[in-house]
Amino acid sequence: MTTTASEEDLLLKNFFAEVSEVERDNEVVRILACFKLNAFEYLNIPFDSSPDDVKKQYRKLSLLVHPDKCKHPQAKEAFGALAKAQQLLLDPQEREYLLSQVNAAKEELRAMRKKQLKKDNASKIKSLVDEGKYEQEYERSEEFQKQLKLKVRELLTEQEWRRRKMQMRISEEEGRLKKDEEDTKEMWKRKREHEEQWEGTREQRVSSWRDFMKTGKKGKKGEIRPPKLKTEDPNKSYVQRPVKRG
Repeated sequence: MTTTASEEDLLLKNFFAEVSEVERDNEVVRILACFKLNAFEYLNIPFDSSPDDVKKQYRKLSLLVHPDKCKHPQAKEAFGALAKAQQLLLDPQEREYLLSQVNAAKEELRAMRKKQLKKDNASKIKSLVDEGKYEQEYERSEEFQKQLKLKVRELLTEQEWRRRKMQMRISEEEGRLKKDEEDTKEMWKRKREHEEQWEGTREQRVSSWRDFMKTGKKGKKGEIRPPKLKTEDPNKSYVQRPVKRG
């Protein structure tokens, strides 16, 4: 028998009328203690919950910890965490990612279970006889669900760590590229400044060359020196005037 929206509202109203302040506070504490990467934990629902289940549970819990109704100092924070969890679970891409990690966790636990059954012949025989029903019952057990919850936490943590490391590498690469770009800009800036300085002294250089061409090479006192004559004796280091021979 299905219930109408008005009947659900009445049930919720009666439920909240019986909820004490202590229970509201306890729910705030539970929400804030949840594993941050698993939205299913915030809403306290199974991994196979449908989108409609998500909406119903969010409505129930959000009213329970609403800051206007709950006096806990962190009620607003808990209320926001629930809203974010619902948003993630109603987003097809985010939901698919979480469920992929749940399925990966199940596969790892099944592989571990298979190894254990090889050692336990009685369980192995029972599993073969029941054609899988034995394992299905085990996966519905509280023990398996607890292990699954922990394994999902482990996988989500590993994925988040990989994501952060990748983001760190991307940031480092972006920083390196930015530095290279700044270095290149600085190099071209210095080159332009040098060219501008060189161009700025062009007239001075031209004028100096013209003066040189007019006066020749200058000595210490501005006099023009005669060219030096090489000595005839290669062993002498000083300059010797050529000797006139009669």
